[in-house]
Amino acid sequence: MRNKSVVTEAREIQLAAELIRLGARLQLLEAETNLSRERLLKLYKEVKGVSPPKGMLPFSTDWFLTWQPNVHASLFMSCHRFLLEHTALRGLDAVVKAYRLYLEHIELHGLECVLSLTRAWTLVRFFDANMLQIARCKDCGGHFVAHAYDLTGDYACGLCHVPARAGKTKRAAVATTAGSPGGSAMTV
Repeated sequence: MRNKSVVTEAREIQLAAELIRLGARLQLLEAETNLSRERLLKLYKEVKGVSPPKGMLPFSTDWFLTWQPNVHASLFMSCHRFLLEHTALRGLDAVVKAYRLYLEHIELHGLECVLSLTRAWTLVRFFDANMLQIARCKDCGGHFVAHAYDLTGDYACGLCHVPARAGKTKRAAVATTAGSPGGSAMTV
């Protein structure tokens, strides 16, 4: 049995606790820390008060290309790319800092949080694996997430060319119903 540094283990526990507070799934914690699964389960229950969610991580680039997730993923990737270009942050530190910037931005503008920390981490891994790329919109000049091998010379983003069903969520329907005469205010 090798000797573990108490300080190193304390840092790992602190990092794992921070990731849990940000909503990290167990698989992310296992990949980014050297703590045992049992230790992570115990820590998760202590921090969140409940067991971690079960199931596999999402493994599809397609989720990031649908209308609303694409806007949020593109915002996060802009933060992440800025940090990589202008700071010494790398790896998980850059992902966490970019995710915090993303959260601040959506909170400031009163937007719904669409991107979880685990999805943001997965998104960066997709970029690292050359499965996704950044495409420049021909109309607004913004940078958006796209498939790696798509032709992007004539790319038009989802903000410039909003799909017909964009915004047709349950929350939007409830907000419309609550604001209309005779409508009842419901909480989703």
